Amino acid sequence: MDKERELQEELVWNAGYRMKESLRMIKICIDQLTEEQVWQKPNETTNSIANLILHLCGNITQYGIASIQGLEDERKRDEEFSTESGYTKTELIQKLEDTISDAKRAFYDAPLNELLRKRNVQGFNFSGVGNIIHVTEHLSYHTGQIALYTKLLNNQDLGFYSGVNLNVKNE
Repeated sequence: MDKERELQEELVWNAGYRMKESLRMIKICIDQLTEEQVWQKPNETTNSIANLILHLCGNITQYGIASIQGLEDERKRDEEFSTESGYTKTELIQKLEDTISDAKRAFYDAPLNELLRKRNVQGFNFSGVGNIIHVTEHLSYHTGQIALYTKLLNNQDLGFYSGVNLNVKNE
């Protein structure tokens, strides 16, 4: 295997791992909430967890799938935030799982020149690698918001790393 392909696979594997971890954490949060709580907004300037999930699906599709695969950008960003119902917790998680899976496949299947090519997305100029980094960090960012809101609603630890010793030192 050539070094370029090896580097691409390493990048894609690590981005995929981080995305899978975010999805795992979001599922833990959703499991602890009622159908009503996922649509509840803390105040007028914040989004519900359901809106954040719809937003993540739109963003991941725009940056991670359509842009990298050269597909038409059909995102309707404002609807991600204005939607007030229409999805159950199960449907939201399934939509996010499917979107993440499609993005990971797009990352893996992209030829190296597509990962290096610059393109405009939402007015920003990124390479395919830049899009992968954006998708990964954006998902992580909103995962933290979902976790915080879940903690505020339930006043309990989420147990993301139950049974894992996070104090182990680097070797």
